[in-house]
Amino acid sequence: MSTSQNHSPRRIKHATRRTRARVVDSVPVKKRRIFLVDGHPVTREGLTTLIQREEDLEVCGAVGSPAEAISSIQVSQPDLLITDMSIPGRNGIEFLKDIHAVLPSLPVLVLSMHDETFYAERALRSGARGYLMKEASPERLMEVIRMVLNGGSFVSPRISARLVDAAIGRRPRGSTSPIEKLSDREFEVFQHIGNGRSTKEIAGTLNLSPKTVDVHRGRIKQKLQIRDAISLLHHAVRWVETQCPQG
Repeated sequence: MSTSQNHSPRRIKHATRRTRARVVDSVPVKKRRIFLVDGHPVTREGLTTLIQREEDLEVCGAVGSPAEAISSIQVSQPDLLITDMSIPGRNGIEFLKDIHAVLPSLPVLVLSMHDETFYAERALRSGARGYLMKEASPERLMEVIRMVLNGGSFVSPRISARLVDAAIGRRPRGSTSPIEKLSDREFEVFQHIGNGRSTKEIAGTLNLSPKTVDVHRGRIKQKLQIRDAISLLHHAVRWVETQCPQG
């Protein structure tokens, strides 16, 4: 009995297709590399676990402070940086500006517990491509990560509306705090005051002269309608305790 039917052109063609399909399936997916900067070890580990579950994503580094970050990022060459706004040893806005100055093409996503009303617009102006609150679901986080990796930007609908209002010269919706009137530098000084730092300490951290810090203090008092240094200190401390969750 002839066995030519077992090797017919049609059977060979189908077998070839199956072989090609197996080869295609076996090609590893090129993973996008993500670097994490967060001062809380539990948060870093949790984010690492979430991201490592994704077939197309991987964590290539995770550190707890800006001092460790820049050199490590330059070595690992990630596709995306995820950072908090509250990190040890450096103000979040300052860190974003540092990253943007050294690695201007690196996309940065801010993932933070800090109120987006006060921080999101400042983060975007400082070089971030997106701002997401940590209360977001894991699914939403992965969606935003891929959005930023693919060249997009992300802010919540509330912040998007505020940005549009600002662009057309309309008073931003939900603008209720005079703290929003502070410039980025004044805002940084205000946060340092709230963390109990002296004028000399603030000057050293921000690479400013004490005289310049005093000028910023004066402008802050004027914008917040605060009369003296003691009142400014109390106001700043209360604000930091309210807006900056401790952990």
